[in-house]
Amino acid sequence: MTNSLKRIFTNAGEVSVFIVRFFTTIFKEPFEFKEIAKQCYLLGYKSLPLVIITGFILGVVLTIQSRPTMVKFGAEAWLPDMVALSLIKEVAPIVTALICAGKISSGIGAELGSMKVTEQIDAMEVSAINPFIYLVVTRIFATTLMVPLLVVYADCIGIFGGYMAMNIHGNMNLFRYLNRIIETIHFIDIIPATIKTFFFGFFIGMIGCYKGFTATNGTESVGRAANTAVVAASLAIFIIDMIAVQLTDLLI
Repeated sequence: MTNSLKRIFTNAGEVSVFIVRFFTTIFKEPFEFKEIAKQCYLLGYKSLPLVIITGFILGVVLTIQSRPTMVKFGAEAWLPDMVALSLIKEVAPIVTALICAGKISSGIGAELGSMKVTEQIDAMEVSAINPFIYLVVTRIFATTLMVPLLVVYADCIGIFGGYMAMNIHGNMNLFRYLNRIIETIHFIDIIPATIKTFFFGFFIGMIGCYKGFTATNGTESVGRAANTAVVAASLAIFIIDMIAVQLTDLLI
C-alpha cells in the first residue's frame, strides 16, 4: 500500500513537472509553426472520418432510442431539441474525446516511445535540436486546437443524423428541424461545452507525450506507453468533465 501511494505521488509530481516545462517552453524559440500545422493535419484531419461516422451514429441512435419515450408523453415535437442539447452539452464532446484518446494519445505515446528507446530523441539533442519543442510542444498545441474542432464536426453530423432518424417514422423537413434547434439552444449551452473540449485536447496530447517521452529503454515500454496513455487520457477526460459540469451548475 505504501509503495502504491508513493508511486502515485511520484507520477503526479513528474506529470506536474512535465506540464510546467511545457508552459515555460512554449515561449522559447524556435517556434515550430510548420510542425504544428503538420501535426494538426496528422492528428486532426486524419481523425475526421472516424469522428464523422461516430457522430452520425450517435445522432441516429439517440433519436431512435429516445423517440418511444417522447411519444409516450406526447412530446415528440421536442425530440430535435432534446437530441441537439444532449449532443452539444455532453454526448458528442465525451465520445469524441474518448475516440481521440484511443487514437491520438496512444499514437503519440507509441511514436515518441519508439523514438525514445531507439535513441532518436538523444540524437536530436546532439544535433542541437530541442526535442521537447519539436516533439512535445507541437503535438500538445495540435491536439488542443484540433479536438474542439472535431467535437464541432461531431455535433453537426450528430444533429444531421438525428434528422435522418426523425424521418424514419415521420416527415419533418430540414428547415423546421433546424429552426426548432436554433430556438432552443443558447450560448450558455454551447460555451461551457466548448471550453472543456480545449482541456480535453490539452490533456490528450500532454498525457500521450509524457508517456512516450519518458518511456524507459526496451521495446516493451513502447506498448506500455501507448496503453497507459489511453487509460490515463480517458480517466482525465471523465475527471475534467465532472469538474466542468459542477462548475457550470454553480455558475449558471
